[in-house]
Amino acid sequence: MAIDFLYLNEPDMIKAGVLDELRCIEAMRSTISLFGKKDYLLGGPKADEHGLQVNFPFESDIPGFPLDDGPDRRFMAMPAYLGGKYHIAGEKYYGSNSHNTRKGLPRSILMVMLSDVETGAPIALESANLLSAMRTGAMPAMAAQYLAKKDSKVLSIIGPGAIGKCAMNCLLAVLPEIDEIRIKGSSIKSASAAGLVKYIEEKYPHIEKISICSSLQEACEGADVVSEAMSVNKADMEEFKPEWFEPGCTVFSLGSFYFTEYDKLPSVTMVVDNYGMYDKYMKNFMAIGWTDELGRRRKWGAMGMNFVHLVDEGVIAREDVINLADIVNGECGVRKSDDEIIYCSIGGMPLEDLSWGYECYETASKLGIGQNLNLWDEPYLR
Repeated sequence: MAIDFLYLNEPDMIKAGVLDELRCIEAMRSTISLFGKKDYLLGGPKADEHGLQVNFPFESDIPGFPLDDGPDRRFMAMPAYLGGKYHIAGEKYYGSNSHNTRKGLPRSILMVMLSDVETGAPIALESANLLSAMRTGAMPAMAAQYLAKKDSKVLSIIGPGAIGKCAMNCLLAVLPEIDEIRIKGSSIKSASAAGLVKYIEEKYPHIEKISICSSLQEACEGADVVSEAMSVNKADMEEFKPEWFEPGCTVFSLGSFYFTEYDKLPSVTMVVDNYGMYDKYMKNFMAIGWTDELGRRRKWGAMGMNFVHLVDEGVIAREDVINLADIVNGECGVRKSDDEIIYCSIGGMPLEDLSWGYECYETASKLGIGQNLNLWDEPYLR
């Protein structure tokens, strides 16, 4: 039996609508709804693995051995199955190295493979840098439709890279009252921050005020919505302080949320995309020693790990951490008042890559976009 599959390079993905914010947001809504209905599989015996990651050592005696010498240095495979209208299997795979920028490359280079659920045969192989950035940016925008104040006016973008830019585009698509954008990059002279300012001026002329902030505090105080997508070394991280977030603020963390004042967290509403994933993060970090002196919490990492820590310590109940899927599926309420402060942790799952990748694949197939490749006409081995 012959097997062919569709190859979509980055220009093909753009033609297939990978940058369509509103359509991607709806795909994320469908994905999280299916997640809440348990119509999915992730890796691991409890289906709670973000993916399988190769952890590089900090040093090695072997000449030329790859080292963990920058943020997000990793190889990673993220397999999953997503049901519902998608009924698709597949994985996202990537290599990541912060030194790529010296070569004019993105830090991470990503591909998504869609596969037939029954046979495992490839259906599509897709360039996934834009796909991944869009699905990541669409998640806080989808969540903001339930959690953020409808009249939110001040948006802070913490980390003005590709993910931060996509999150901004998607948030602006659902929060039409935003008229001020604050940007916090690695420094006040950050090239990516300056580039984002120019981009906003050209694409969103209705934004009345754009500023590059010199500190996290400046970016966060007075903001209605904060979207964090930082990728920095532990030594370069600034700590978020709870007093910076004023009543009514919604904080979305897509990257690393360095936070130590755990006693202040029970006063805010805590929301997660996948609690089990953060619980597994904690166990994995404990296994390789990336925890505090007591061997428990990790002060820097995904926001949801802070919530898991509070549950593990008995400070709050598991039920105090709200599942985003329950909100999407109407099983619990949304924002209770304009004074409520909400922290929402979005770590990302390969389920989102599959749904958005499948949507783009369907469009490409209908429009005749991409290149058909042949795996075999008949398999040599049976």
